[in-house]
Amino acid sequence: MSHPEEKLAELGLKLPEVAKPVAAYVPAVRTGDLVYTSGQLPLREGTLIATGKVGDAVTAEVASECAQQCALNALAAVKAQIGDLGNVKRIVKAVAFIASTPDFTGQPQVANGASELFGQVFGDAGQHARSAVGVPVLPLDAPVEIELIVEVG
Repeated sequence: MSHPEEKLAELGLKLPEVAKPVAAYVPAVRTGDLVYTSGQLPLREGTLIATGKVGDAVTAEVASECAQQCALNALAAVKAQIGDLGNVKRIVKAVAFIASTPDFTGQPQVANGASELFGQVFGDAGQHARSAVGVPVLPLDAPVEIELIVEVG
């Protein structure tokens, strides 16, 4: 299997710089063979790619793109801890928070923007447990926030 960053390049994607925390925390913490990321927002070059609620100002399609950007930001945070994404053994769990209107029920489809990326980049090792949770509001009025637990070697 090719290197995860080669897979990203094939998809026309690349890892961003690690997003600067917006409060008192670090982007990721390693303990043993696990890396836990902080919640990652859909920041691209320091700017949110969308704001607002899914089911209102933000479409499910745009929110799915946001989820993919959150995933890239989370992978950048993982890489900063372990040096090389080739050392990822498995994406263990993803938690997606989707700021959505009370009647929006497509949170799983939004989270697929991240989940499908992990499958494309890591193959079977990208298959993970997941929660997709609707919430009333997220930091900076972001529509999506994603955190990961990743097993590393």
